[in-house]
Amino acid sequence: MATIAELVEDRTVEGVYAVARKRRLTTRGGKPYLALELVDPSGRIEGRVWEDVELLDRRFSEGDAVRVLGRVERFDGRLQLAVRTVEAAETDPATLTPAIRRDADELEGFLEFLAAEIAHPPLAALVGGILSDREIQNGMRLLPAAGAESHHGYAGGLLEHTVGVATLCRETAQLHPRLRSDLLLSAALLHDVGRVRELGRGPAFKTTPEGALLGHVQLGIRLVDERAGALDPALRAELLHAIATHHDRPGARTAEAAVLYHANQLDAVAATRPVGHH
Repeated sequence: MATIAELVEDRTVEGVYAVARKRRLTTRGGKPYLALELVDPSGRIEGRVWEDVELLDRRFSEGDAVRVLGRVERFDGRLQLAVRTVEAAETDPATLTPAIRRDADELEGFLEFLAAEIAHPPLAALVGGILSDREIQNGMRLLPAAGAESHHGYAGGLLEHTVGVATLCRETAQLHPRLRSDLLLSAALLHDVGRVRELGRGPAFKTTPEGALLGHVQLGIRLVDERAGALDPALRAELLHAIATHHDRPGARTAEAAVLYHANQLDAVAATRPVGHH
């Protein structure tokens, strides 16, 4: 059985993968085909079913684990699997979800360390309460930080990205003492908590109904605001503003919001751009 990371062009392969996406489309000539995204812990690959579409389409659904026989081809500069036959596999699809490469327990330790750096008692209580919530903890470990095609697009990516952004913000606050480090670190640790309400579990990480309508930023603001009653109103507004504008550079009206925007961008770009070789 070949893992996705082991697939090589012009080879016939057999493997067990999870179906993260399944769409029925039509060629220019009017012939139906299936467009798939297949995943396993080592990565992801596009798949196409060109023949026996009616028969094979009925054998599996999006989110299923499947046993696939096909040939690896190169299309548009990327490897793609031309699927000859596919059938349901008796494997838990959750075990085939692309996973974090770093140690999740270690990352959770970093998260706890960063939260403990917040000296302001109401902010520390708010952040600690949210991050210790079972729904948030599970989401951090099981969800990506964005869609599967974007940065940190694997189970645990949300935890990894949150630690990365918060670490960048902590270092920046140490470099620039005028920044309010407690506010900045709190916003960094909470900026993506809305993802736990926006995305469903792997392998598909499908957007929830409320996620499709509101998005992770609005869901996160709502989640934090519900628990922020003990904060001074001005501080509460600044915290929510920083979370609200972490994808909106022109909208950032405070230094802390601007730093969070750039830290978020930096961590996302560093995680997705190919590494250059000298």
